[in-house]
Amino acid sequence: MWTEIGEKPLPAQVGPAVRLAFGVTLLAEPVALLIGHQHQADADTHGWENEDQYPAFKGLNHARAGAGRAGAGGLGVAERTALAPGGQREARKDKQQKSGRCAAVVASRNRKVLRSPTDNMTKPRLFRSSSRDARMFLTAVTAVSLILTGLPGNPEFAQAQTATPAKEFRPPHTLPLTSFYDTPHPLRPGKPGELIRSEPIDEYNLPFEVSALRILYHSRTANGEDVPVSAVVLVPDGKPPASGWPVIAYAHEFRGVARQCAPSLMKNLGVGPRLAMYANLGYAVVATDYSGLGADSGTPVLDMQSNAFDVIYSVSAARAAVAQIGPKWIALGPFQGGLAAVAVAESEVRDPNYLGSVATSGVADVQQVYQHFAQGSSNRMLLVLASTVKKLYPEFQVSDMLKDKALPAYQRVAQSCGGETEPEFSNAMLKPGWENNRFVKEFFSGNTPGQKPAHGPLLVISGEADLAIPAEMSGKTVARMCKQGSRILFLKYPDLDASGVMGASAADQLSWIKARFAGYATPSNCP
Repeated sequence: MWTEIGEKPLPAQVGPAVRLAFGVTLLAEPVALLIGHQHQADADTHGWENEDQYPAFKGLNHARAGAGRAGAGGLGVAERTALAPGGQREARKDKQQKSGRCAAVVASRNRKVLRSPTDNMTKPRLFRSSSRDARMFLTAVTAVSLILTGLPGNPEFAQAQTATPAKEFRPPHTLPLTSFYDTPHPLRPGKPGELIRSEPIDEYNLPFEVSALRILYHSRTANGEDVPVSAVVLVPDGKPPASGWPVIAYAHEFRGVARQCAPSLMKNLGVGPRLAMYANLGYAVVATDYSGLGADSGTPVLDMQSNAFDVIYSVSAARAAVAQIGPKWIALGPFQGGLAAVAVAESEVRDPNYLGSVATSGVADVQQVYQHFAQGSSNRMLLVLASTVKKLYPEFQVSDMLKDKALPAYQRVAQSCGGETEPEFSNAMLKPGWENNRFVKEFFSGNTPGQKPAHGPLLVISGEADLAIPAEMSGKTVARMCKQGSRILFLKYPDLDASGVMGASAADQLSWIKARFAGYATPSNCP
């Protein structure tokens, strides 16, 4: 049934390499355990004799090697920021220790975990003796391993995913769009973040010790319109810290513009085990659908300001629904969600409990992004752009941007989810000079990061082999944000595309997140 309703500095002797080790220790060792146990079980079951017959196993080895390189300074924070005194010596020592530790952990579950200032907050519940907890352990480790193999984002927003051929795509199992998502028209007024209703749900593919519920809450569009928005809240098992569970507000990438495209209507929540991994590490997770997806609030928009409001207000709504959720939170998102996470940091809405944002593979000027899309295989995103501009500016005429032969594809996009086949569309169906339309230009202006300083620190991640959002494009945007005084750690990963960087950066992301909740000074490599 529904239910209605001061920073402390990092000690000088602890360098960035040690901060990174928090994440590497949590990730690399469980992956090694999974290789020692789960791969053997699968080999016995299916008759696989080597890793070439089990692509996921090969991916785990590649990801584990990447995590090791990150901890040793190859791709991690240690290479991109100035080490504290003694940091280089610590990095070399840490590398030697991890080499022996990762080899030994396969033979024994008695792992040693590098102590963290936030161990009491994020202590993973992975090593227990009962068979029930062993199943949970494998579930959590599987989540970590799948993150490290680089789960692909939406094929429209991340075209450069050569590691995962399109023919291997399998659409996620979905759930019905129920009356839970319905609201009266007009919507009864409510404050931003006010909870409308909530319901527990056990139909997601989650470890049984992670609790889930759906929420419906009031949010705002960039135009100030009061809209209902749906979200999913994941709550860890066990007793929360005295201050409540720390929160990761997750902003998803593009999923489509039809109501049924909402991640909360997908049994895997649209991202596989990624969100469950955060919950197993001791974080409450709030994953908004964005306005227009799930909840009956009209056409959804790819607008960073509107999406940011949905992320911000989801946290207070989740706190109203779950008393064990604490006040401190960070935002995290890939692709479209990365822009939303940046917009949270730059938002006029200031929450003193907001600690920063992580943005991966999507931070760039929107005008450059769409012009880039128009020249490539992701040009159907221009149909979504036309739909977004029409929603935000009713006076806009779609015919000013699209030729008549593009209209069937435009009408179809409003009924489809990412990955579905739409009528043929090409950039030849765009009107010449479409980018100079005054409404399109106004939209671009409102979706350009770095026009004002961020009031929270940022971790921005990019793959240098990302063809969808090239690293140099992200670099120009980050440079402008730095000039505004924003505190940014910008990490670029050589030879990785949007898919690969999601896994390779996992240790850096978790290390950065843990440091924010611990109250350490934020690193930056802005000039």
